[in-house]
Amino acid sequence: MPVTAAQLLEAAHAVVPVISTEDAIAKIEAGALLLDIRDAPELQMAGRAEGSHHIPRGMLEFRADPATPFHDAELRFDRPVILHCASGGRAALAGKLLKDMGYEQVFNLGGFKDWKEAGGPSTEPVAPGM
Repeated sequence: MPVTAAQLLEAAHAVVPVISTEDAIAKIEAGALLLDIRDAPELQMAGRAEGSHHIPRGMLEFRADPATPFHDAELRFDRPVILHCASGGRAALAGKLLKDMGYEQVFNLGGFKDWKEAGGPSTEPVAPGM
């Protein structure tokens, strides 16, 4: 039987805790990685959380796996990872993926808008130019 997006989200929310911006900031100060998984045009249009690391959702599996030539050294099994996207859904799914890959300390911050509304420091969007 096919699995629905709602079922995938339900499974992700069951294993990836949602944390507040305040909790995220404390974890980041203790060494956690704040990982933005939005696509590059989203970052250009909306800005980004200061200090965040960017890996687009579509490349996460390859960047998270130390056995691939695409591995990102910022992702380590011993380092907590705090994910965010635009609204939280992709972050939840990506969090479950990382847990499935062996990352134990994975958290969902939700969306970039949640970060900004709670006073998380951010950069302004990139000016589109002329």
